Amino acid sequence: MSFGEVTLELLQGFGTTCMLFALTLVLSLPLGLLLGLASMSKFKPLKVVVRVFIWVIRGTPLMLQIIIIMFGPGLLGLHFSWPSRAFAAVVAFVINYSCYFAVIYRGGFESVPKGQYEAGQVLGMKKHQIFFHVVLFQVFRHILPPMSNEILTLVKDTSLAQVISVGEIIFVAQDIMNNIYVIYPLFYAGVFYLVFCGILTLLFGWLEKKTKFYKV
Repeated sequence: MSFGEVTLELLQGFGTTCMLFALTLVLSLPLGLLLGLASMSKFKPLKVVVRVFIWVIRGTPLMLQIIIIMFGPGLLGLHFSWPSRAFAAVVAFVINYSCYFAVIYRGGFESVPKGQYEAGQVLGMKKHQIFFHVVLFQVFRHILPPMSNEILTLVKDTSLAQVISVGEIIFVAQDIMNNIYVIYPLFYAGVFYLVFCGILTLLFGWLEKKTKFYKV
């Protein structure tokens, strides 16, 4: 197998990696926000249930969660099958990362001084106006560094999908390595991760500079 053929196969695997990453990010960010708000709810039963759920998800390995999501319904005797293994992996990633994002969101909201809310009320603003025009941008500024760290971790965690035979880039690299008995495809796959994470790091650095205006 030539270097060009290896590159093409890795690009196909990287496409699956990007798909897992993008779907997880798009779905887990809003779900994490909902969980974060629920974990701060004044309705205590909801608050307790959500916090226990987040504790369980954050306290167990992501690889175990992927396996449970994939094979759990069958083990329970349910006549259910996922549209694809990649779909099952996305579900597991979304559940896992939404819990991590929820904690980050909660920290962001709790970092905004109560005086900001009171100032909005004094100005006659309604609750939704205070949230969108006063609080939200400050929260975004506070959560950007930890959020960017989790997103970079997500890029690498997509490789865990190989445990259920999803053809992401590491799975493809290992398959090539087993066929041609050389290890360089695995290191070559690492280059894809480095480039992708490098681009994201630059993007987050740019966003941090742009949001300094909202620093209080």
